[in-house]
Amino acid sequence: MSNTFFQPVSGMDLPRFAGIPTFMRLPHVPLDHVRLSEVQIGIIGVPWDSGTTNRPGPRHGPRQLRDASTMIRAEHAVSGVRPFEAKRCADLGDVGPNPADIHDSMKRITAFYDSVVKAGITPLTAGGDHLSSLPILRSVAAKAPVGMIHFDSHTDLYHSYFDGMMYTHGTPFRRACEEGLLDPKRVVQIGIRGTQYDSEDRDFARAEGIRIIPIEEFHARGPEDVMAEAREIAGAGATYVSYDIDFVDPTFAPGTGTPEVGGPNSYQALQVVRGLTGVNIVGADVVEVSPPFDPSGATAFLGVSIMFELLCQMAVQQP
Repeated sequence: MSNTFFQPVSGMDLPRFAGIPTFMRLPHVPLDHVRLSEVQIGIIGVPWDSGTTNRPGPRHGPRQLRDASTMIRAEHAVSGVRPFEAKRCADLGDVGPNPADIHDSMKRITAFYDSVVKAGITPLTAGGDHLSSLPILRSVAAKAPVGMIHFDSHTDLYHSYFDGMMYTHGTPFRRACEEGLLDPKRVVQIGIRGTQYDSEDRDFARAEGIRIIPIEEFHARGPEDVMAEAREIAGAGATYVSYDIDFVDPTFAPGTGTPEVGGPNSYQALQVVRGLTGVNIVGADVVEVSPPFDPSGATAFLGVSIMFELLCQMAVQQP
């Protein structure tokens, strides 16, 4: 099948400030499109932040990320990977959430991703708060638990918030373990830091066999050594990659709801994704970009740069 339809619009043909913005200037292929079956990697927006417990705003993330992504070009400057030639990629649009109902929104998200997975498409998601990962995993890991490489300043492994609230952006991976969506012994969380309510989340991780690499260890060892361990933990099995933008120090990514100081710089933010080579990625997300806290768009541009790095890793996978 011809790949011409799936090529992004070049800035040499139409200025990057012109035209209707789609992710990386790719064609928009909704779920009912006649060419959906040809798509191999689908980029999806989840404009939803009902799991946020403090500063809202990630519901606006996908729109700002799309706009920023018009600056993405066709070739990776270091690896030489040209992802839009290696795989047929498309913008599949946004999941339409119900901002008044967490559970209905999660059902809608899962139903959307069920269609994506059924079509044989590998999803790359722009969130949304981190609770978005849970309903996505319900589709991606429906047949068997997956491993996960998780970049974040928080574990998101808490049991509950506010006396029994089980579904927030601080609980998705606790629920994913309980639901059998994640294999805890194939989960690694990188960059964890900041003050804590208590150690309940880390105690759960230790009991389940989840590997936490705190930021102090990350800085002491460096990205290459840490990512070598991450690849070993993930192994050859199906692996989900979840990237919270607050993994990055707020000096470089201020546009997020729960920033934590002492994190990686913007170059290290890209380095860790380059360290995913060989990982069997069955889905990935970049979440918690919150435009109200960075109207300049710098956080969003870092976010889509990370998405492009992820796309390049996904594009060179076989088949």
